[in-house]
Amino acid sequence: MSEYENAVEIKGITKRYDGFTLNDVSFNVPKGSIMGFIGQNGAGKSTTIRSLLNIISVDQGEIKLLGMDHIKNEKEIKERIAVVFDELPFHDIFNAKDMSRIFEGIYPKWNRNEYMRYLDRFELPRKKKVGDFSKGMKMKLQIACALSHDAELLVMDEATAGLDPVVRDEILRIFMEYLESGERSILMSSHITSDLEKIADSVTFINRGKILLSGYKDNILERHGVIKCSNEELKNIAPEDIVSTRKNSYGAEVMVHDRQGAQYKYKGLMLEPTNLEEIMLFYVNRDKKEWA
Repeated sequence: MSEYENAVEIKGITKRYDGFTLNDVSFNVPKGSIMGFIGQNGAGKSTTIRSLLNIISVDQGEIKLLGMDHIKNEKEIKERIAVVFDELPFHDIFNAKDMSRIFEGIYPKWNRNEYMRYLDRFELPRKKKVGDFSKGMKMKLQIACALSHDAELLVMDEATAGLDPVVRDEILRIFMEYLESGERSILMSSHITSDLEKIADSVTFINRGKILLSGYKDNILERHGVIKCSNEELKNIAPEDIVSTRKNSYGAEVMVHDRQGAQYKYKGLMLEPTNLEEIMLFYVNRDKKEWA
């Protein structure tokens, strides 16, 4: 395996569409880690992923995967990475056994035995047409294919969407096994923040084509907090300390971006830890300052 520090390096990529712009997006996925790529539907997650896979061309910016240029070295990159989309890209007439024969011809490191083990683990039928699979079965089939050719980087686009909690938990465990060697990495886009809270090392929040926040998950969670207060107490919180404010019938919930500093400044107020979903909500509504 070639040496590289970051499995994914995205620098200043911009893609303009009529009505939507992916605007100067930059972030890295360190080798051996899992990054959660978080945002609402339509935020720009899929556009970013399709850009790094060279499915769509960017207007400006630079992308490296496994230390290589995503256009110049596209063929080698695609032999060494695996991708799981939110919709099954396989034709309905194939069955799970057919998929093995197809992938043998695509990936030099295709491991049929490993693939069959995943089919058994996921309880997937080998001869049933994939057109007759449920959404959960289709996703598990994609993941079985993705994990069976020794890929160094796994790129997931809403891979756990539509799966029940038990199956999602099993798949998250498999992802952790996949990362154990320290040589493999995952970029996982999702709007299911609870999944990413369990397994991600770092997170990047995107909204309306712009990066709102990017960094190590634990640092982001430690830095942020929510103050619960009355409307009167809200007047004493400095605007520069606030991400945004959610109003409710009892008063207000205020997200602060420096929890430690806020503990000293606002000693009389209730300050609670937060989670990724709340952080996303408060940042998405940042322009409004106050929302319900």
